[in-house]
Amino acid sequence: MILDDQSEVTDFLRSQPCGPAPDGETVREIETHISRIFLAGDRAFKLKRAVRLPYADFSTPQIRLETCEKEFALNRPTAPGIYLGVRRITRQAGGLAFDGDGPLVDAVVEMTRFAQDDILDRVAAAGGLTEAHAESLARTVAAMHARAPVVRRPGGGALMEGVLDINRSGFATSRVFAPERVATLDERFRRAFRRHRGQLDRRSARGLVRLCHGDLHLANIVLHEGRPEVFDAIDFNDALATVDVAYDLAFLLMDLWHRGLPELANRVANRYFDTAGAEDAQGLLPFLMAVRAEVRAHVTATAAKDDPDRAAAAQGYFDLARDLLAPEPGRVVVLGGLSGSGKTTLAERIAPHLGPAPGARIVESDRTRKAMFGVEATEHLPEAAYSPGVSDEVYARIAARARKLAEGGATVVVGAVFDSAAHRSQLEHRLAGLRFDAVWLEAAPDRLRDRIATRGASASDATLDVLETQLSHGPGRIGWTRIDANGTLEATLARLRARLS
Repeated sequence: MILDDQSEVTDFLRSQPCGPAPDGETVREIETHISRIFLAGDRAFKLKRAVRLPYADFSTPQIRLETCEKEFALNRPTAPGIYLGVRRITRQAGGLAFDGDGPLVDAVVEMTRFAQDDILDRVAAAGGLTEAHAESLARTVAAMHARAPVVRRPGGGALMEGVLDINRSGFATSRVFAPERVATLDERFRRAFRRHRGQLDRRSARGLVRLCHGDLHLANIVLHEGRPEVFDAIDFNDALATVDVAYDLAFLLMDLWHRGLPELANRVANRYFDTAGAEDAQGLLPFLMAVRAEVRAHVTATAAKDDPDRAAAAQGYFDLARDLLAPEPGRVVVLGGLSGSGKTTLAERIAPHLGPAPGARIVESDRTRKAMFGVEATEHLPEAAYSPGVSDEVYARIAARARKLAEGGATVVVGAVFDSAAHRSQLEHRLAGLRFDAVWLEAAPDRLRDRIATRGASASDATLDVLETQLSHGPGRIGWTRIDANGTLEATLARLRARLS
């Protein structure tokens, strides 16, 4: 319901002086169902529409001011280059003005104007998203979730059941899908939900249900000065944004997966858990991504009406939701080999294609050791951090993590040197009863030396001296599957895929 005539305010915003615009234009307007955005030179002014809807109330100038202030507070930390402030529109003797001492008429969020081609959905469509973008984005989202307020009630299970109920009702608002197909999909979701409800409630009890972004997909992320910044968090309805942090993340992962970017989805997930912890969500992600796809399916179908392109898009999301629900048992793939054999690179290349979306969780000895000492992955540790006692603890931890993740339904790729028979035996014992493949990557000493001498920054602290020590004592008898790693990465990857298939 539209409540106020905002024509005087919109005329005022259209009259703002224009500086240089990023795309060469002067003044443009973008309308959504709840906002009007005025692009004036190098600035954007976001005005809340004077509406009252079932999920949003912007009915008075004071409410609109408070919502603008909330939007700024929510988004400034993740998009400091975009969100500049809140401007009050006041009535003065000569008409409307920004931040005068007269009565409040309305309010806007002032933002830095950015080119539409810098929004990540367009960057992705143009093939411009990179692994560096994915890693930066993962850290941004992890930091956003770390500072998000914890919400204790309702619990995680009740929240998710509510989403499933809304999804079921949402399909009734369109004619894109036959009722029996909707009923079949809904029943599959209910079965999956019953398997996961206990974990969702336990995560809620641990404080992992929070006031999150709520709408975390590529169209709400922009490249600003080459770095992804997340914007446009849900500010008008806290209930919509109160979710498990993994469900918030799952929207982004689903969007990347749906666009045919599994490598980037896997990279975001792995770096997110490297930063945020709480990696028990890895086994939940296929279900949570499926729920996000189902939401998109019914929302897109409702908007389709007689539009065949939107109907086809809705069908794509529906099919993705169905496919993501296909259950797979947990699995562990272990990559061992001396320093320079290519474990990390192969793990990153194979992980997106193992197990359900978004692929495998990578558990590495190097990152585990760095985390134990509280340093960044690329920061070098002193020699004492590689003492036999510390290394025993590292190998014990990666074995325990792999077991726990696989028991939770996740696929895991473990990467470590494993040049000690005791560490190999410990891992095999710890993973007994699980689906488990162990591979030993073999390469000639000179090939290993060349790789260590030429590689760039990484989580590994291995030097040529470290390699010589490994070579001098040797790994002993290896009972794992041996794969020749002397050739190109692609050749080794092909051998690995053939073995794991």
